[in-house]
Amino acid sequence: MTTTSRTTASEGDRVAVERSAHLTDPRAGATGREIAHQPTMWRRVAADVTARQDEVQRFLGPLLALDDLRIVLTGAGTSAFVGEILAPALTRQLRRRVDAVPTTDIVSNPQEVFAENLPTLLVSFARSGDSPESVAATVLADRSLDSVHHLIVTCNPEGELARVHGTDERSLVLLMPPETNDEGFAMTSSFTSMVLATWLVLNAGEQDVAMVERVAEAGATVLRERADTVAELASRGYKRVVYLGSGSLTGLARESALKVLELSAGDVVSYFDSSLGFRHGPKSVVDGASLAIVYLSTDPYTRQYDEDIAVELGDQMGKENVIVLGSRPSERLDSVWTLPGVEDAPDVLVALPFVLVAQLFALGASLALGLTPDTPSPSGQVNRVVKGVTVHPYDGR
Repeated sequence: MTTTSRTTASEGDRVAVERSAHLTDPRAGATGREIAHQPTMWRRVAADVTARQDEVQRFLGPLLALDDLRIVLTGAGTSAFVGEILAPALTRQLRRRVDAVPTTDIVSNPQEVFAENLPTLLVSFARSGDSPESVAATVLADRSLDSVHHLIVTCNPEGELARVHGTDERSLVLLMPPETNDEGFAMTSSFTSMVLATWLVLNAGEQDVAMVERVAEAGATVLRERADTVAELASRGYKRVVYLGSGSLTGLARESALKVLELSAGDVVSYFDSSLGFRHGPKSVVDGASLAIVYLSTDPYTRQYDEDIAVELGDQMGKENVIVLGSRPSERLDSVWTLPGVEDAPDVLVALPFVLVAQLFALGASLALGLTPDTPSPSGQVNRVVKGVTVHPYDGR
């Protein structure tokens, strides 16, 4: 799934950027550009998956035919949240065990993660593939289990993870378009591209490949029609931001919360939870300077719980401080930011245009604070590729 040249954004993406002072602010840098080109990247990912369909199925087909196959989705930070979004959706679609386990948990506790010696497909997500835990997690899986295959989903062909697994017959490396190897500090297009590519190859649904165009257009609509509105929202000076969602959208809420924490250099405190779980204590985080953003599931049953918490928070916090995103309007809510054309999409795909709002908010908060989004932590306290990790020897006990 590799390409060798960097392409320009589609006409629709270009128009979206040109219409937004938010994205064209010189201080937005690579981060603004990488947020804006995501609909184009999603189309590229779908085309690349289609081109490699036979090769992918030769690798995955025999594994998915195993009744006792365990699928483990792993990565660190945002890459781990790729797995958290995918795991519920894949479990539902494939009707088999799919676990999202961060590489940080695998490296520190391999005996717990791999306590069951089952045939395993370890799906590793990594923007650069050079984080210390990335290769270490795959090595520990090989040492702990009798039968392991590796699906490597990464944006960097020169990264250690891609190089180590590129010639291994038990591994398949899926390279995202080179533009998705984000130059900015925060993962944006790398994140959404890895979610999409993995859903398409593991779900193997022709309908979802065809749906990508509608998802991309929904994303372009967010960029075109909401970017400056979100920038104004971010400029209000909220000190606490809460993201809520259910199922796959809980993982999205977690990634959304991380974005504003990263790009504000911790100045904006963020929190995430499931729509039902938020009442059980965490709602204490809400105060008079808080914003809540609620993601509505496309599943009619699940959506009821998302609407419940949105109504409750609107009554308590003021409706102007509660933003609700959905694929269609709600009879129970006065205002929903709706996305056209994706009413029948699964939550894992609706998550892609949804997260653009969170990325735009984080960018806006960073600019409002006078920070540089590409390097929001100039002191070096946190880095684009994590540093300072020591991977200790493991004797395989």
